[in-house]
Amino acid sequence: MSDGMSDGMSDGAPRLDESAIFRALFAASPDGLLLVDDQGLIRLANPTASQLLGYANEALIGASVEMLVPDSIRPRHAAYRHAYEEAPRSRPMGGTATELVARRRDGSEVLVEIALSPLQPLGLPYTMASIRSVAEYPRVRQALQRARYSEHLAQLGKIAVDSLDPQEVLRQVPAIAAQALEADLAVVYLLEPGRAGLRLAGGVGLLAGEPLGTTVPNGPDTPQGFVLAQGEPVVVEDYGVESRFTVPEAYRQAGLVSALAVPLSDRGRPVGTLAVRSRQPQRFGDAEVRFLESVANLLGTCLQRAQTEEALHHSQRLEAVGQLTGGIAHDFNNLLTVIQGNLQVLAELPVVIDDGFAPQLVAAATRASRRGAELTGKLLAFSRRQRLQPTSVDVSAMMRSLADMLRRTLDQRIRIRIEVAPGCPDVQADPAQLESALLNIAINARDAMPEGGELVFEAEPLSVIPPALSRQLARDEDVPAPAGLAGDATRYVRIAISDSGTGMPDDVKERAFEPFFTTKQAGRGTGLGLSTVYGFARQSQGAVGIDSTPGHGTTLSLILPQPPAVPRDAAEHDASDAAVPPGLQVLLVEDDAEVRAVARRYLTDLGCSVTACVSGEEALRHLRDLEDPAGGGALPHLLLSDIALGAGMRGTELASTVQQAWPDLAVLLMSGFSAELLSSGPDNTLDWELLPKPYERAALARAIGKALNR
Repeated sequence: MSDGMSDGMSDGAPRLDESAIFRALFAASPDGLLLVDDQGLIRLANPTASQLLGYANEALIGASVEMLVPDSIRPRHAAYRHAYEEAPRSRPMGGTATELVARRRDGSEVLVEIALSPLQPLGLPYTMASIRSVAEYPRVRQALQRARYSEHLAQLGKIAVDSLDPQEVLRQVPAIAAQALEADLAVVYLLEPGRAGLRLAGGVGLLAGEPLGTTVPNGPDTPQGFVLAQGEPVVVEDYGVESRFTVPEAYRQAGLVSALAVPLSDRGRPVGTLAVRSRQPQRFGDAEVRFLESVANLLGTCLQRAQTEEALHHSQRLEAVGQLTGGIAHDFNNLLTVIQGNLQVLAELPVVIDDGFAPQLVAAATRASRRGAELTGKLLAFSRRQRLQPTSVDVSAMMRSLADMLRRTLDQRIRIRIEVAPGCPDVQADPAQLESALLNIAINARDAMPEGGELVFEAEPLSVIPPALSRQLARDEDVPAPAGLAGDATRYVRIAISDSGTGMPDDVKERAFEPFFTTKQAGRGTGLGLSTVYGFARQSQGAVGIDSTPGHGTTLSLILPQPPAVPRDAAEHDASDAAVPPGLQVLLVEDDAEVRAVARRYLTDLGCSVTACVSGEEALRHLRDLEDPAGGGALPHLLLSDIALGAGMRGTELASTVQQAWPDLAVLLMSGFSAELLSSGPDNTLDWELLPKPYERAALARAIGKALNR
C-alpha cells in the first residue's frame, strides 16, 4: 500500500506520514477504542472511549480492562479473556446475543456493543476493542427517552394521587420536568384573580430576580402572556434572536438560550403556564413538547381537583352552618310566638290599658319581638330553609331603610345616594330575600371601593327590556314564565346599584354569577354572593345583569315583576277571609306546651271551640274516637297543626292522612322552619295553607279564613 501511495506521489507532492494518519484516525473514531495487551492492561484509549466511560485518558492507560466490567460478571470476564487470548478471533458489533454492559467511573452502567479485532496474526500482542453506546442508535435512543419520560410521568402521577396539598404538587412538578428534560430551570405561573397578571407559583433553578411570588403582566409581549395568547406550546430555539415577545434581560444574563412552554388549562380555560429553559441551543423537539404537555395536563387536573374539593368542603361547611342556623331559628320562632302571644294578651288587659306607662313598655317589647322575628327570617333565608313568600314590596322604603343601616356599617368614605323615580310601583318579591340580595350587592360594591367612593341605589319602572335580560325572562328551565309578563317591559321594575369602584374586566364579568367564583384572596370571599342574587332573581321570575368597565365602576341591575293586578271581587274575597265563624271547632296539635297555650288563647278569643293534642298520633286517635258511634261527638271544622311535632308523626303526614280520611276537614299548618314543607308532595309544593311562626292573633284569623275557603 505504501508503494502504491508512493507511486501516486511521484509527481513531487509531499510524502504522507502514515504514523500520523493512523494516530489521527485512532483519536477521531466515533467509537471508543481500547488497545489491550495479553495481560488485560489498557495500552491506548481514544477520547471517545474516555468520554463514554467517564475517565480521563491518563486514568485508563495502564489500568486493567476488568475495571470496566460490572462487579457481578468480573470473574467470568477474566476467564473469558484468557480463553480469547489462547484463540483470538475477530468479533463484529452485535456478534453476541447477550446484552453487554460497561461500568463507568461513577459506578453507573451503560449498554454497549463491543467489536474485537485481534492483532496477534500481525505479530502484535494486542487486541483492539471498539465500544459503542447502544443509546447512540436513534431507535434505541428514542425508546430510552420515552421510557425515561414515562417513568417521570408515573412518578408525578403518584405524587398527584397521594398528595392532598396542591402546593406540594406545584413544588414537585418543576423539579420533575427539569430532571426529565435535563433543563436548567423550570417554572409554573398561575393567573391571578382578574387575569391581569401571572404569579410564579412553583419553580426550580430560579433566577435571582425571579423568586416565588413574582408577578408578571398577562400580556402578549411577555414570555408567559405570549403562551396564553397562543393557547398552544411555544418553542424558543434561541433567546438571542427571539422577536415574538420581549425577552427579559435576566434571561440573557443567566445564559439561558432555549425554552419550551405550554399552557395550563382547567376544564378548557387557561389558568397558567409551565415552562422549562436551558443554557443549550435547540434543546426541545416534538418528544419534549408531548412530554411537557402531558405534565401540564396532569398538573391542571390536580389544580382542578383541589379547587373542586375546596368548593365541596366549603359547601359542606355552609350546609352545616345552614342546618345549625335553621334549627336555632326554628326554636327561636317558637319562643317568639310565646313572647308575642303573651304580649298581645297583656296589652289588652284593662290594668295595662288604664296604666299611663305600661302600654309603652308592652309596645316596646312587641317591637323588639318583631325585630327578633325579622332576624330569624334572615337566618332561615341564609340557610335556604325558607320558602320564598313573594308579596308587594315598597322598593323606595326598603332602599331607604337599607341605606340607613349601610351608612352606619360601611366605610365612612363611601357616600350613599337614593334615586327613586316618582310613582315607582312596588315589586313582587320575598322582602327578606330582596333585602339580602341588595345587601350582597352593596358589600361587593364596598370591596370594589377600598379608597371610598359613591354607592347609588336607583329604582324605576322599566320601559325597555335589554336583549340579554329579555332572554332570561323569556326562557327559564326551572321556573315557569309568569303569564303576561315575559316581554312586557311595563310590568317590570328595574332596581340598580352602582358603584364608582375598580370595575370588572370582561372575563371576570362573564363569570361573576358562577358559584364559588371570586376574585378576592383566600378567606376573604365565598364566591356565593352574586350567585345567590342570580338565583333569587330567577326564582322571583325576574332577571339580573351587570354593566361594568375597568376603572369606571359597576352597575348591577335587578329586573323584578310588579305585583299582579287583583280584581275587585278577589280583594273583597280576601277581606272576608279574616272572618272566623263563631263556634268554629278546631283540633289544635302542638307539642310545645307554651306555644300551645298561646294558640289556644288566640282561638278562644276568636270564638272557637278548641281541643288540643300534643302529637299527630293523639290527634288521629281523637278523630277516630269521634267517628265511633259510641263516641258521640262531631268532627271538628279545622285541623291546626305544627309541622315539627317532636319524634313522632310530622304535621305534613298528619295533614295527608286527615285529607284522605276526612276530606271535608280544613287544614292549616304552622311552622317556624319551613324547609320541613318540602316533603309534602311530589313537586315539593305545600298542599295546605301555612301560618309562619311567630304569628299574632290577626294573622291567625286571616290564615283560618283562607283555610276554610280553600
